[in-house]
Amino acid sequence: MLQNELENFENILQKAFEQGVNFLETIDQRPTSAPHTVALVSELEEEGKGTMTVLAEFNQRFDPLIVASSGPRSWGFVTGGATPAAIAGDWLAGVYDQNPQSVQGQGDLSALIEVETIQLLLSLFDLPDSFGGGFVTGATLSNFTSLAVARQWVGKQLGRDIAKEGVTSGLKVLSATPHSSAVKSLAMLGLGSRNFIKVHTLPANREAIDAADLEEKIKALSGEPFILISSAGTVNTVDFDDFEAIARLKENYNFWWHIDAAFGGFAACSPHYKHLLNGWEGADSITIDCHKWLNVPYESAFFLIKKEHGLLQVETFQNSNAPYLGNPLENFSFLNFLPENSRRLRALPAWVSLKAYGKKGYCEIVENSIAMARLLDSFIQQSTDFELLAPTRLNNVCFTLKGEENQDKVHSFLTQLNQRGKVFMTPTVYNGKKGIRAAFVNWRTGEKDIEIAIAEMKAVLAPSA
Repeated sequence: MLQNELENFENILQKAFEQGVNFLETIDQRPTSAPHTVALVSELEEEGKGTMTVLAEFNQRFDPLIVASSGPRSWGFVTGGATPAAIAGDWLAGVYDQNPQSVQGQGDLSALIEVETIQLLLSLFDLPDSFGGGFVTGATLSNFTSLAVARQWVGKQLGRDIAKEGVTSGLKVLSATPHSSAVKSLAMLGLGSRNFIKVHTLPANREAIDAADLEEKIKALSGEPFILISSAGTVNTVDFDDFEAIARLKENYNFWWHIDAAFGGFAACSPHYKHLLNGWEGADSITIDCHKWLNVPYESAFFLIKKEHGLLQVETFQNSNAPYLGNPLENFSFLNFLPENSRRLRALPAWVSLKAYGKKGYCEIVENSIAMARLLDSFIQQSTDFELLAPTRLNNVCFTLKGEENQDKVHSFLTQLNQRGKVFMTPTVYNGKKGIRAAFVNWRTGEKDIEIAIAEMKAVLAPSA
């Protein structure tokens, strides 16, 4: 069978190519939610069917379940759509099937692509080369990686090697509005998902850290080292912490400063919004997602950690019981700098897309997303049926049905809207109110899509009008 497949390889790839092109060319017509499900098969056939037959089965059984989550009107999970360049890079990553670990003479040197891609990203975000980084699957693992090194740093401040000794007592973590992936990382690291000190947020409908309260919380620790998790773009309202204020605190207090900038970091691409990130270069570590505003396929994010903490990274992640890998302090390998041993060439889609569109291209993507968010914001502000829950600061619109009497109808409205299959948004709760969240990061989204979404929102309300 495999020999026949090899001889028919070109036809197989051509079939997959045609299927992919058809999907992408019609993605704006594909529903944003699946209307039905499918019965699952539990027994594997004794004899294989061959790829062409299996592709036909996939098209018949599963293709109808594939929604336009990477399309222009899927606004629920801050999901970018893959650019043409990113898709080409992702395809080639699968074809080449490399193991990107070493940048020295260890056989596969594809890790050099990853090193260069990190350098290009530092240039895109106007960050100094004092940061190093690597690619992981998403914001969760990026936060995990950064916070694992932060945990090791705190241990060293206390005279302990946590990577070897384990977590034996509570380490202090401070945050105001941490993303769920950062909280999940605390759980995975043994620090406890509930074990962080809550810092107050600023008044006047803000989600950002109150720097004055933060300093009071720091003083209460009496010099004990801690980890601070701050936000460059909160989930609901894309609020930014005051990084310049935090940088000033870091001059006087001893802590590890981590910034979750999963999608808000891309504000640095625009001259109109990069001021939101002033001071972030002072952080010890930063999380940024690529499958959000960089618009590459899923399972792509990177972390940035100051190079001065390189030894801490090695202590945290080194493969100390694998002598065939060489000395981790002499021969750089991603094996010793991040959690995963086995990885695909995850940097390639990002590298191709960055080189294809450059700084100007990503500035245009970011600014277009913000413009589309403001179009929806304008409709809501003028509507008699909806109201904003918070100002639209960047690319997320957080809103609800107008009037306290309609709070119980929010869930039903959103369910009906999503079931219509033209647009997809997610529920949220903000300041105690049930709401709806629309996130704009997809390079395909245009004014026509906003018009379609508005028409759908009106149509759901029409029966009760």
